[in-house]
Amino acid sequence: MPQSRDAAISLHDFLLTLAYFEELPDDAIDQLVQASVRRHYEAGEIIFFENDQATGLWIVETGRIKIYKISPDGIEHILHILGPRDTFNDIAAFDGGSNPADAAALSQTEVDVIPAEVLINLIAENSDFALKAVRVLAKRVRSLVGKIESLALYSVTVRLSRFLLDQAEDPSLSGPGVTRTAIAAHLATTPQTISNALRELEHAGAIEFDRHRIWIVDEPKLRSIAML
Repeated sequence: MPQSRDAAISLHDFLLTLAYFEELPDDAIDQLVQASVRRHYEAGEIIFFENDQATGLWIVETGRIKIYKISPDGIEHILHILGPRDTFNDIAAFDGGSNPADAAALSQTEVDVIPAEVLINLIAENSDFALKAVRVLAKRVRSLVGKIESLALYSVTVRLSRFLLDQAEDPSLSGPGVTRTAIAAHLATTPQTISNALRELEHAGAIEFDRHRIWIVDEPKLRSIAML
């Protein structure tokens, strides 16, 4: 079973650890807590579908979630792998539109949903929150531009090296449900190609791996391969 947030940490305090809500006054946080809905999903369970009307801002408390699209020929491409303290469906929550992609649980997952109308009211009432939302969304856009650049300009081995370095810094990219199949879907390639790239990196002395884990044994060398 997934571990929930520390029992000593209330949802109020948990929200204060998130980029959107840090430094908000207690009364605003309390309004968010009162409006939020907690949901549980099993591994593989669909959270929502693309083009359905968005319900709000989703916050991961435990587990791993994938945001993905299915191509016309049925191939899955994972846009984001998310873990605790990550938010998702931000754009749709703020613009009142439909979900831009599908979402599903990679592992047992607990999430909180803050209704879109509550967020819109908070933006209207609190200029500091509005500015914070703009900055968080701008950071997301920069990240997406970087990913598009990586997919367009670099080989699978370079993309995998960058993913492994990101994984070392971001626990959301590792853990239950983040399999080679999921990594392949995230890097727009196949599981076999990922396995080949892993062997190439191991032969270069940058990593070691087995069926279940990958270890970075020479970070400078891996950074050199990642062209960073």
